[in-house]
Amino acid sequence: MTTTPFRTGFREALGAPALAMGATFLAFGAAVAEAGLSLPWALLSSGAVYGMAGQLVLLGVATGPGGAVLPAVAAATAANARFLPMSVAIAPLLGRGMLRWLALPFIAITPWAAAMRRLPGLRESARPRWFLGFALASWTAALAATTVGHLLAPVLPTALRAALLFTNPLYFALLLAADLGRPGVRGAVIGGALAAPLALWLGPAWGLLAAGLVGGTGAFLVGRR
Repeated sequence: MTTTPFRTGFREALGAPALAMGATFLAFGAAVAEAGLSLPWALLSSGAVYGMAGQLVLLGVATGPGGAVLPAVAAATAANARFLPMSVAIAPLLGRGMLRWLALPFIAITPWAAAMRRLPGLRESARPRWFLGFALASWTAALAATTVGHLLAPVLPTALRAALLFTNPLYFALLLAADLGRPGVRGAVIGGALAAPLALWLGPAWGLLAAGLVGGTGAFLVGRR
């Protein structure tokens, strides 16, 4: 029996990608429970925001003085602003049909990184189906891990939760390391490393955005030349 692109993508997500993403969302679920917020709040954050930086900002604002809604939404949106250039980069690989628009809301670091490596080798009609399979498996794993983390919060040490939060970024870094032979990836990594001190100099509010903008722009211009 021929395996459909959707099933192939779904199956490929249920290995290392799901484990890396699941570990990070498990830590988030535990952090939400420790903050005294409910499981539905954790699931809504993971399912709708679906970006750990934005989710942590949302959690911080929600548990801060006042817990105002509009500042929380604005802060989470700014933290996840990186998804805009990611969507622009992957959109041409997803074809021109309606499935492309169904795929875009599921863009996150892990599905995006896997798709940028995998989609160019697939025929155009199979690309959005593969991505939807991979992305839905990743999204489901994130929600399941959030639930488990919320339930296991009382027995998860704080140090372990902090370490788990970095599992997915570490997995993404390993993917980049595996692709350092590609000129575009190599330039982006070097540009990001050179611009990283800006994140320390400007502080957490604007540092990461500024470093990404400066490093990414510099890598792009060098690549054009």
